[in-house]
Amino acid sequence: MRRPRPRAPLFLPRPDYRRRRLVDAARLLPVLGGFLVLLPILWVRADAPSGGTARDGIYLFVIWAVLVGAAALLANRLDDIADDDTVPEGDADTSDTGAAGSGGDA
Repeated sequence: MRRPRPRAPLFLPRPDYRRRRLVDAARLLPVLGGFLVLLPILWVRADAPSGGTARDGIYLFVIWAVLVGAAALLANRLDDIADDDTVPEGDADTSDTGAAGSGGDA
């Protein structure tokens, strides 16, 4: 009888899984931000007098600050993960360095 072939693992390794979820979060952040910025439109009632401009302005500033903070946090974590995945400098392939720095034919 033939032995069955070993299957590939069903789940991703933890670092790959976390990196993919962080990339997903970075892609979703602008959509979430757009929704949160447009959310005050749903608060307006037709029979209510306007006067919530200060409240709406504070809301937008807070949302802006939270989105900037979240983007900075995601960028920092993605950068840390990218640094972990890079090849050390001693192991990098340097076979195509001849043409880039040779010449002053400008």
